[in-house]
Amino acid sequence: MHLILQGIVQAFELLIHGNPLVYSIALRTLQVSVPSILIALLIGVPTAALVALTHFRGRHLVISLINTGMAWPPVVIGLIVALFLWRSGPLGFLDLIYTVRAMIIAQVLIATPIVTGLTLAALQQLDPGYRLQILSFGAGRTRLMLLLVREIRVPILAASMAAFGRIIAEVGAATIVGGNIQGQTQVLTTAIVQHTNMGDFAGAIALGVILLLLAFSTNFVMTTIQQRSFWVV
Repeated sequence: MHLILQGIVQAFELLIHGNPLVYSIALRTLQVSVPSILIALLIGVPTAALVALTHFRGRHLVISLINTGMAWPPVVIGLIVALFLWRSGPLGFLDLIYTVRAMIIAQVLIATPIVTGLTLAALQQLDPGYRLQILSFGAGRTRLMLLLVREIRVPILAASMAAFGRIIAEVGAATIVGGNIQGQTQVLTTAIVQHTNMGDFAGAIALGVILLLLAFSTNFVMTTIQQRSFWVV
């Protein structure tokens, strides 16, 4: 219990005193996670709308693959990305391994199936009559998609929070493709693992508290937007 309290006190001391290393790690965590979730939304929402509104051969297989992707082990995704980006791999010429951009790629692959799957489920729950009503007013396919996506804006924000929570707490893929290089690719989760392995449990707890505060702050902002969207017609 004393160790936990010591870690919590140390966390607030690091924040209050403005420790440059801690702030840089926290900022890098956001630099990786925020673009990842935005890219996942840009890919996942249109993909979900396209699958939901289109009937094609193999549609059930595609939906099954999306749902399976929601449970992909992050460490496996990290391994796949590393194999492609490794200097001897197909994309090795891009020189992205052990960079923030490589970590973003891995996190996008983790987050996109979650956003896509939850958005698809929300679209499938809509009353079919609403879609027919929109079409009866002469709306085209693009307009139909935009109106349906607007109708499920609250579930989309919930999907964003679920995906963001998954990637901001991710360790395996970040370590494999980022290398946990201090000052370059180290984020809060990988720093916590490093401090734990070093036996610095108080430091690990302090970083853990900071990660929780960061996650809470970000989700608080998204929850506020979500609840406002719920009441705005």
